[in-house]
Amino acid sequence: MDDWWYRNIVEPGKLPLLLALLAFVLSFAVTRCVTRLIRAGRGPFHDVSAGGHHVHHVVPGVLLMLVGGFGGVAAGGTGWVAAALAVVFGVGAGLVLDEFALILYMQDVYWSEQGRQSVELVMVTTALVTMLLLGFLPMGVDGLTPEDRGDRGGLIATVLLHFLCALVCLLKGKPKLAVFGVLVPVIAIIGALRLARPDSPWARRAYRRRPRARARAARRAHRHDRRWARPNRRLQDLLGGTPTGENEGT
Repeated sequence: MDDWWYRNIVEPGKLPLLLALLAFVLSFAVTRCVTRLIRAGRGPFHDVSAGGHHVHHVVPGVLLMLVGGFGGVAAGGTGWVAAALAVVFGVGAGLVLDEFALILYMQDVYWSEQGRQSVELVMVTTALVTMLLLGFLPMGVDGLTPEDRGDRGGLIATVLLHFLCALVCLLKGKPKLAVFGVLVPVIAIIGALRLARPDSPWARRAYRRRPRARARAARRAHRHDRRWARPNRRLQDLLGGTPTGENEGT
């Protein structure tokens, strides 16, 4: 175990990233627990106000991210100071992304259906950082041989191809596949080859004169949503609480 820890975490310099991820997940979990207790009227917790204005926890989150981010850059990637700043950054990121929907819509939608996007982004971020810890590199350059990396033209072509596939996924209305495809190119390739979502920019333009393709895309999207929408909502409700449709941000 000690050899694995040193070889995979300490030696590659991933300890700050691991600490930041753990702090991020713990910060989000604690914040959601506290806000759900406030929502239910239990415990000693209450909303924070200053001068009659409600202070959202995204505010201290931004400050912590600034301290952890700039401090981490100044401290470098090693040492206990870098590790401590990584924890500070992770806590701040958890607070900020917990209220991502508030930033996106510029209004308090914490407990509404729109607020689900905060939970979804936290899940995606956790998965991406975990993949980075496991050794995945952007655009899949970790899968290239030393000879391939030495060929600058081949390397550039490979990265551009992976980026293009991720961009096609995005245009086809598959943002999650586009994001994960940056780290695992095969995901972006599969997403780029499959039919687009019927409401995506790609479908509106490419399927405009192809009614059969448009109909197939609609059927596939309907089957996908019917299969995965309910489990996804249950997981989001479990992690972030059930929306009420009312703006009761914390």
